[in-house]
Amino acid sequence: MFGNNECLTFEEALLQLADEGTSLSSPVLYALSAPSSTEIQLFRQQWPSLSLERRRKLITLLTESAEADFELDFNAIFRVTMEDEDEQVRTLSIEGLWEDDEVTLIPPLVRTLRHDPAMSARAAAAASLGRFVLMAELEELDQRYAKLVRGSLLEVIHNRDEHVEVRRRAVESVAYLGEDYVQEIIAVAYKEPDESMRISAVFAMGRSADKAWSSIVQSELSNANPAMRYEAARACGELEVKEAVPALIQLVSDPDREVQFAAIAALGQIGGQRARRILERCCRSADKVMRLAAEDALAELELGQQPLDLFIYNPNMGQDDDIELED
Repeated sequence: MFGNNECLTFEEALLQLADEGTSLSSPVLYALSAPSSTEIQLFRQQWPSLSLERRRKLITLLTESAEADFELDFNAIFRVTMEDEDEQVRTLSIEGLWEDDEVTLIPPLVRTLRHDPAMSARAAAAASLGRFVLMAELEELDQRYAKLVRGSLLEVIHNRDEHVEVRRRAVESVAYLGEDYVQEIIAVAYKEPDESMRISAVFAMGRSADKAWSSIVQSELSNANPAMRYEAARACGELEVKEAVPALIQLVSDPDREVQFAAIAALGQIGGQRARRILERCCRSADKVMRLAAEDALAELELGQQPLDLFIYNPNMGQDDDIELED
């Protein structure tokens, strides 16, 4: 979290931003957080005058800072910069909006997905729309928006002329939908010759929460590609594939660090005594990062094993009686 030793107003931060000989310090970034509508208009006016290098540097720092400190809010700024002429700035801006679930973001994301000339920006938009797919599945999204989101993603998936990177992100995003055709989309993606698409298919299998994929994701734990092993381990955790525990235990010693952590997290999600013993052993590791990962996974395991106490209402109880909990 940034220190407050030097507090700047939004206008002062803009002045320092315009002075390209001045470093982009923490106080400058902090002052740009949660701007008012008037302040964002000032930012919108000044933004095009900055050099490309300055714009790229600022957006990179803002996305990194927002991820590191949840109290920082640059969503209004990212909405301006996602329209930048530079594809790197547009892409980073969309990625920075990962927590923005306002429905007003849907139309610009769909426009980007359909019309942006940069593959990286289209792919970022396809991935970003995933959270709105989840909202639609949970019936938290107006049907008009839900139809727009689903339709735009399905267009991309079935467009064989679209870049595979965009199509695979769209496959990942629609995986939240509990429709039969989504299972077919995932199955087709898993059979594609492009390995990155197959990796996304395994990711989608886990995201779908459909246990029908359990045997496939378990089989991919031994894949030669660490990216596939990583996604397979994550999917096994999300699907709670108990049969995968022995293989996941082996992956705790995988040569790839990301695979190790994915296996540890999956063991915490699946649970069981054998998984617990391995996680407890990892908690005693000399490797600090592994210890922290194992502690988080063990906490997940403990949470998953807590009994759910159900409140029972007895109509014969008097008004002053306490509500009883089922044992």
